[in-house]
Amino acid sequence: DQARALREKIDQEFDYAVGRFHEKNVGPHPRWSFQIAFKADEFGTVVPWLALNRKGLTVFVHAVSGDDIYDHTELVMWLGDSVELNLDAL
Repeated sequence: DQARALREKIDQEFDYAVGRFHEKNVGPHPRWSFQIAFKADEFGTVVPWLALNRKGLTVFVHAVSGDDIYDHTELVMWLGDSVELNLDAL
């Protein structure tokens, strides 16, 4: 419920592409999730807002370079606890 509320708040407050809520593990992500797509120059707005509004949720932030393994292992930031990803899914 907390993640759904955060997703709704993001959708209301920002003009970012917010993906649907996945009630299963998707790709390398080992928990239910949703995606927020934003440009690199919006990082300074989005990530601090998420840090302040996540209310204990784990947030995984990664770049999109075209190399999925690199994006999910080197170009990452965790807000809250880090979680082991299923890299075999990539």
